[in-house]
Amino acid sequence: MSNFSILMNHQISTSIGPTEYHHQAIESGKFLIQKCNDCFTNQFFPRSFCITCTGASLGWEEVCGRGIVYSTTTVRRKIDAGGDYNVCLVDLEEGIRLMGNVIDIQPSDVYIGQIVHLKIETINGLKKVVFKSVPTK
Repeated sequence: MSNFSILMNHQISTSIGPTEYHHQAIESGKFLIQKCNDCFTNQFFPRSFCITCTGASLGWEEVCGRGIVYSTTTVRRKIDAGGDYNVCLVDLEEGIRLMGNVIDIQPSDVYIGQIVHLKIETINGLKKVVFKSVPTK
């Protein structure tokens, strides 16, 4: 049994740390955050202790993926250098803020307050965490 399958049962493995566990989860298509079993704080990036109460009893949970753009900018590049791209900060419903980019619309069309959804996509052979816009009704 792999370390990852053991960890998916929320057991801490001594062979890998929390960062490696998180990377393995992304490779399997899941974005996980830590939740303290003592004070119930959600946290990201992975650590071996709680950032609120310093407790060491941490579990993992998969995020729902829904978030709201907190801040955004467009990075301008020449077409032959890959073209423009968006960089944004997204507040997830679980209370964490991630940096990423919205990939399914023009970079300049991303706006503060926009609802987005976290996805794990394979880009150039690597699994990457990105955001996609959620159409408004």
